[in-house]
Amino acid sequence: MSAPAPSPLAVVDAEPLPRQDEVLTEAALTFVAELHRRFTPRRDELLARRAERRAEIARTSSLDFLPETAAIREDDSWRVAPSPAALDDRRVEITGPTDRKMTINALNSGARIWLADFEDASAPTWENVILGQLSLSDAYQRRIDFTDPRSGKSYALKDADELATVVMRPRGWHLAERHLQLNGEQVPGALVDFGLYFFHNAKRLIELGKGPYFYLPKTESHLEARLWNDVFVFAQDYVGIPQGTVRATVLIETITAAYEMEEILYELRDHASGLNAGRWDYLFSIVKNFRDGGAKFVLPDRNAVTMTAPFMRAYTELLVRTCHKRGAHAIGGMAAFIPSRHDAEVNKVAFEKVKADKDREAHDGFDGSWVAHPDLVPIAMASFDAVLGDRPNQKDRLREDVSVAAGDLIAIDSLDARPTYEGLRNAVQVGIRYIEAWLRGMGAVAIFNLMEDAATAEISRSQIWQWINAGVEFEHDGRTVRATPELARGLAADELAAIRAEIGEEAFTAGRWQQAHDLLLTVALDDDYADFLTLPAYEQLRG
Repeated sequence: MSAPAPSPLAVVDAEPLPRQDEVLTEAALTFVAELHRRFTPRRDELLARRAERRAEIARTSSLDFLPETAAIREDDSWRVAPSPAALDDRRVEITGPTDRKMTINALNSGARIWLADFEDASAPTWENVILGQLSLSDAYQRRIDFTDPRSGKSYALKDADELATVVMRPRGWHLAERHLQLNGEQVPGALVDFGLYFFHNAKRLIELGKGPYFYLPKTESHLEARLWNDVFVFAQDYVGIPQGTVRATVLIETITAAYEMEEILYELRDHASGLNAGRWDYLFSIVKNFRDGGAKFVLPDRNAVTMTAPFMRAYTELLVRTCHKRGAHAIGGMAAFIPSRHDAEVNKVAFEKVKADKDREAHDGFDGSWVAHPDLVPIAMASFDAVLGDRPNQKDRLREDVSVAAGDLIAIDSLDARPTYEGLRNAVQVGIRYIEAWLRGMGAVAIFNLMEDAATAEISRSQIWQWINAGVEFEHDGRTVRATPELARGLAADELAAIRAEIGEEAFTAGRWQQAHDLLLTVALDDDYADFLTLPAYEQLRG
């Protein structure tokens, strides 16, 4: 199929960056404009459908597998397309933003896959959006290096056969890109990220023996997966590469998507590679969707909800069974620990927890898992090596012993743990510290020895909101304390004062601490719950 007549160019409304013209070529902007013209109306309809479904959940406090798609689930004959060689072995995947240093370190990390993140680990400043695209293009052309201005240390790529395969994650459907507009309308960030990356790199990646591979975030239904599939079909025809060259792994990080795993794979079956089981965004989605459901949907402290909790285990085991039934990879969750350079005991305890978590995933049938730091790659690798041996995956392990009912996925009240005062304080601490960094353009932030991203801030502010609106009570200093807006404001004020004392007046003033404090309290205390905190935060993001 030949390319259609050119669309009007998308208009760039931003201060120019060095080498920006290499990314924003006339041909690339024409392609992005055509994506916008064809697919943004459907995206808008699907966002409206999300709101309608949320209203139905508020009315019923329940979810079920879709009766209208039962035939897809019951048909045992269909499979997703066979995995390309570059994605057959995914036993360890490292995640992170696309700045030049991270690009080199992730590709060199020893992980099989690098999730190159334009989503939760990247605050979408124009600089991050454009320079991230340049980092990837430069890496594929082996013209990337980096020298740390503080340490003087230099970074360069290893030999090509030692580098991780890139799976790029664009922004979710809900986010717009204010710096790129067509007819006065902002282009969806997902189409900007996907379009620029695909247009410049699809053929280049094929020449390298790989391909344009993607992680799809924040998917809430199989209809959203269908939209992505249509984007892929159009894009492949537009640039003249074979259908099926694109491969997509879908993050099952919303509670609604958990009820449509098979349908999502079915819609993407010619382009599907697998599904991923996340944690923080999944918990955030449960709170968001069931926030009117009363005490039985109140989650305890986020760190108390492990992947062994009954409702989380139902979710992960269903994911493994679904993937392997359909010939797809099942990818496990994140090990977010950041090793300390000063405390060997902290590292020892954390590494033991990481090993136990990765051992569990490997033995449960997952084909791979995520880590946030290169030092964790060998730990995760050992866990999967012990189970996989020389096999690239364990998709032949069908997990037919797994049986998950609709109610199992939302059996939140099966947990013994309860919210605590310290959990509320931690949510305030992490929320303020993360949002402040995000407002300065940093999406992946080390906080209390954990690599935090936007999903962390979402579950933190959501738990504050949920506990206050549910009237949760804590035991603290020998007395019962109720979760109230006043308590949250007091904890936030205390944290702001502690940060000021910790970093000093000059650094505090130079940062965006008060703004982060105010934004956290807005999204955590307002009666009108914001669907995503990154929406109001984007209005305050500079650049």
